[in-house]
Amino acid sequence: MDYLSFARDEVDDGVATLEAMASTAAAQHAAVMAEVQQVLDWAWRHFPDAHGAVDDGMQWDHDLQVSLEAGGWHTVTLTLTGTSLFVTEFLSAFEAAAN
Repeated sequence: MDYLSFARDEVDDGVATLEAMASTAAAQHAAVMAEVQQVLDWAWRHFPDAHGAVDDGMQWDHDLQVSLEAGGWHTVTLTLTGTSLFVTEFLSAFEAAAN
């Protein structure tokens, strides 16, 4: 990953949040979104029937925010919330992207 770097925040009860943000010029926006898609494709492939609110018993959920800032900068924030199993497997698959 060249743009996304995930910070991990333990919530409680074995649930953690992984958050990444990238703010780039328009020319790099497509590359950032490709990385977002790579992460979400991995999650859907490895946990296909487990997406939804973790509080409701699901393994993972996500929130994607994209905004256009002053000067043409694009800010992308991807937040993943997951169980310890999801987070462990995510960190194994995306070790270089996780802090």
